[in-house]
Amino acid sequence: MIKIQDRILLREIALTFRNAFLIYNPLAGGLSGKRFRRLDQSLEELRSDGHGVTVMPTSRPGHASELAAQCVASGADLVIVAGGDGTINETMNGLVSARVPLAVLPAGTANVLATELGLGPGMRRAARQLKSLHPVRIAAGCLTTGQQQRHFLMMAGFGLDAGIVAAVHPGNKKRLGKIAYWLAGFSQVGRRLPQLLVRAEGRELRTGFALASRVRNYGGDLEIARTASLLSGEFELITFEGATTLPYLKYLYGVVTGRLARMRGVTVLKTRRAEFMPLGGEPIYAQIDGEEAGQIPARVDIVPESLTLLTPQSLALKYGLPRLPEPAHS
Repeated sequence: MIKIQDRILLREIALTFRNAFLIYNPLAGGLSGKRFRRLDQSLEELRSDGHGVTVMPTSRPGHASELAAQCVASGADLVIVAGGDGTINETMNGLVSARVPLAVLPAGTANVLATELGLGPGMRRAARQLKSLHPVRIAAGCLTTGQQQRHFLMMAGFGLDAGIVAAVHPGNKKRLGKIAYWLAGFSQVGRRLPQLLVRAEGRELRTGFALASRVRNYGGDLEIARTASLLSGEFELITFEGATTLPYLKYLYGVVTGRLARMRGVTVLKTRRAEFMPLGGEPIYAQIDGEEAGQIPARVDIVPESLTLLTPQSLALKYGLPRLPEPAHS
C-alpha cells in the first residue's frame, strides 16, 4: 500500500496497486447472467490504470472471509470486493486488524456501502474512480452473540428489520432485488412485535426495533441514522417503540420527511456499546450489514481503527469535514 506522506502528496498522486486481489460473488444480482460482463469491463478499467489484479470467485457462504485472509497472507496491497453488502461484510471480516485496504465495486441488491461512499451504482464507474480514492483507517462494529463474534462495517439491526431479513427467500431476493424486502416488510403490517430491552449510555429502552448504525443510508433508498458517520468512533443507536407494526408506518413517514429523530416513540443516542435482551420467550433476530446474524441476547461494540477503506474525498464533505483524515503509517 502506498504511504501518503502529506496532504499535498495526497492531492497530487494516483494510487496504483501492483498486487491487488478482486474477490467476487458469482451469485450477486449485479453479476448474474449477461450482467457478468460488467466484471470484465471493470477489470479492464483497473488494469488500464496500471493495477495488477488477480481474480478470486467465492464458492460458498463465508468463503470471502477466507479468501481475504489468504490475500493478506500472500502480501496483497489491496483487496477489492465485487458483490453485495453481504459479500463486503464477509470480506472485511477477513481484513480486520490488517493494514491491507479494502475497495468496493457495487454488484448487489441494495449496495448500501457504495451509496454511502458516493461511488454510484455502476461497477465500471467505481473501478474508474479507484485510482483517485484515499485510504482511511476506520472503526468497525463487532456483534457478540453467545460465544460467537462477527464484525460489521455498516449496521446491526435487532427485532423488526432482522425478522424481515430472515423472512426474505433467497430466490425472491435474486429475482426481485430490493422489492423482495419491501414485500416482506409490508407482509408484517398489523402483526404483534416481540419486545426487546436495549441498554446503552446508562439507559434501558423497550423497543420492537433497534438499529446501531455506522452509516446514514439504509437499504439503498432511505436515511435513518442521519448523523451517523463511517469516520466516527461510535454508533448512532435508534430505538422505536411499538408492540405492533402499525406505528412503524408513522416512523417510515418520519424517515422520508427527515423528522424521525423528533418523533414520539423514537430515541436516538450516540454510543460505543449497546446490549440487547429479549423480554419474552419468542426468538428475536439480529442482522448485520443486511445479512442474518443469529438471535439475541447480543452486544455490539466499536472496534477502533480496525479497517482501512478506500474512500472518495467527497465523503468528508458529506460528513461536514474539511477533508478526509490521514491513515496511520504502517
